Amino acid sequence: MKIKAAVVREKSGPFRIEELELDDPRDDEVLVKMVSSGICHTDLVARDQYVPMALPAVLGHEGSGIVEKVGAQVKAVAPGDHVVLTYLTCGVCPSCKNGIPFHCLDFFRMNVIGGGPGAERRMHKAGETIHGGFFGQSSFASHALAHERNVVKVGKDLPLDILGPLGCGFQTGVGGVINSLRPKPGSSIAIFGMGSVGISALMAAVACGCTTIIAVGNKNEERLKAAKEFGATHIILGGRTDPVAEIRKITGFGAEYSLECTGIPKVFSQAVDSLMIGGCCGLIGVAPFGAEASLNMQNILDGRTICGIVEGDSIPQTFIPLMIDLNRRGRLPFDRMVSFYPFDEINQAVEDSVHGKVLKAVVRM
Repeated sequence: MKIKAAVVREKSGPFRIEELELDDPRDDEVLVKMVSSGICHTDLVARDQYVPMALPAVLGHEGSGIVEKVGAQVKAVAPGDHVVLTYLTCGVCPSCKNGIPFHCLDFFRMNVIGGGPGAERRMHKAGETIHGGFFGQSSFASHALAHERNVVKVGKDLPLDILGPLGCGFQTGVGGVINSLRPKPGSSIAIFGMGSVGISALMAAVACGCTTIIAVGNKNEERLKAAKEFGATHIILGGRTDPVAEIRKITGFGAEYSLECTGIPKVFSQAVDSLMIGGCCGLIGVAPFGAEASLNMQNILDGRTICGIVEGDSIPQTFIPLMIDLNRRGRLPFDRMVSFYPFDEINQAVEDSVHGKVLKAVVRM
């Protein structure tokens, strides 16, 4: 079938809206008519070739839409269902079988460099292969092929156009707090990086009952103001002061929890150093492939711990409905973060995201 998609043809190049041919769904696949898709930092990491995603390609991995067609083996959804698309897993490795699919042993291949054998070659233009299968969806398009394992059915009464980011960015920040760090009510947390993931994590910290919530940003004062509006008790502009020293002043001994959402090695080191003895730092930020960070070994020996967090350590089929329920109850106002753009203004949406003019850009198809 003919579709419209935003194609990246060269490293760091623009998204070009082009007409492509999309193959029919296979037996385990779902054809989704896209309603919207969020702009995520990971899309730009792939565009800029910090990870080995072949070009030309269609990216996008925070999609929401309506099921148009399903393969013969698909049971979880049917045509007409409203769905949020999320990350893809193999379903058969030890991690998947043990209920931790976010640590799927084939996660990188299935999501970052194409969703399984042949998935990257399901789109064509005059005989040219356009690579896809990004996070099992490539949702910067009018239609996308997903899999039964990475579609989550949601209620038809919900505003579908705001739900796409629940499949990655919002899920990652919220889950990083609720599922991974699990802070106690009354505890302290320092969150480094006030993009959409960091603000999502901040909202989750409020929902968990943290009473000292420190937002650390490096450049963008407007985002720190937004952090205050979403529940931060303290804000620190890291470019003007030493965040580790400031966090120790605020807490007395260091934060009980910290979350690194920038992918910058120096910031990761600061997030670990800002912990009190016995504290835990969650690493969420996506760094360029092969990036390394320097850590003070004595700080780790003293009992501070680090946990790597992928997709908020979330099982989307249960966690996405939980986030929707928290939103309905007024405890997770992620809808306040969204700014909409027409699909043909995707490059403006990317530009505004990069420069911090919006918290979460979402393109509507």
